[in-house]
Amino acid sequence: MGSSPESPPAVSPEFLAVFRAHADARGEMPFAEFMALALYHPEVGYYRKNRPRVGYAAGTDFFTASASGAVFGELAAAACAKLLRAAGRDPVTHTFIEIGAEPGGKGVLTGVQHAFAAVRTIRIGEPLAALTGDCVVFSNELFDAQPFTSIVCRSGHWHHVGVRLKGDRLEEFVLPDPVADAPSPAHDGYRFDRPLAATSLADAIARQPWRGLFVAIDYGKTFRELTEETPGGTARAYFRHTQSNDLLARPGEQDLTCHICWDWVTDALARHGFANAPLESQEAFFIRHAGEFIAAASAADAKGFSLRKMSLLQLLHPSHMGQKFQVLHAVR
Repeated sequence: MGSSPESPPAVSPEFLAVFRAHADARGEMPFAEFMALALYHPEVGYYRKNRPRVGYAAGTDFFTASASGAVFGELAAAACAKLLRAAGRDPVTHTFIEIGAEPGGKGVLTGVQHAFAAVRTIRIGEPLAALTGDCVVFSNELFDAQPFTSIVCRSGHWHHVGVRLKGDRLEEFVLPDPVADAPSPAHDGYRFDRPLAATSLADAIARQPWRGLFVAIDYGKTFRELTEETPGGTARAYFRHTQSNDLLARPGEQDLTCHICWDWVTDALARHGFANAPLESQEAFFIRHAGEFIAAASAADAKGFSLRKMSLLQLLHPSHMGQKFQVLHAVR
């Protein structure tokens, strides 16, 4: 595991200083602590830096649905309003709260006509504000951006993966003590990137005393898929629109992510009174719940292939974002 000697990860002096300050006396820490530093440390964290990360411009690292412009917000507004009405709720009494918007970027409903009473934006890395009253709590790729714990199976037992210093380089290592709360043993070398912080965040959102609609757009798998069908784990790094398995390269300069466990998020919602949380592909979600908007937008551009229609295609087509992302939604 870790980086090969031929291509050692480039670690900035600034991040090395932060790592040393937070590591134990042996220069070691669990993987989740390393990831928290790499993503959210106030000085060197990836999401704390004031630079563009999402989009098509030079220097960005990945795409999200928000890069499609106002069309994504229009789809989200139409779908959420329809889901509220189907549940016997009036959208005009609800505040639309987006959690996880890019720092310095536009919110999903910026410049979008909508039926909601008000709009609030909590940006990624910001503390979770109090959620009360009638709300739509909406997120797009929020949960996959939370620190995760990596465990690996060795000789019938699961062990935590850690990160340590070797000179001025970082490397992964396997902690000796078995993991107490691990799933059934897998074959030797199986890696499970456990999205525990994502589940804790879902629980923190759901246990607050608000009423209304929860919508999370993200990519994830079931617990069975994570523990039986992904032997190499699901953790990935993204830098300049290139996916990599080198999680230790460029800490603070590249995004780190893993698939969330939809079963765990659904269970967190159920514990706090959300019933019937269906999981749909992004394609199915928008076609079923924003079909009237899609039809109207398509009819308006019937004579040509505009940028707006191209954005719709990117968001809905199975070969683009339509099947890559899933949507979990529930009402309380």
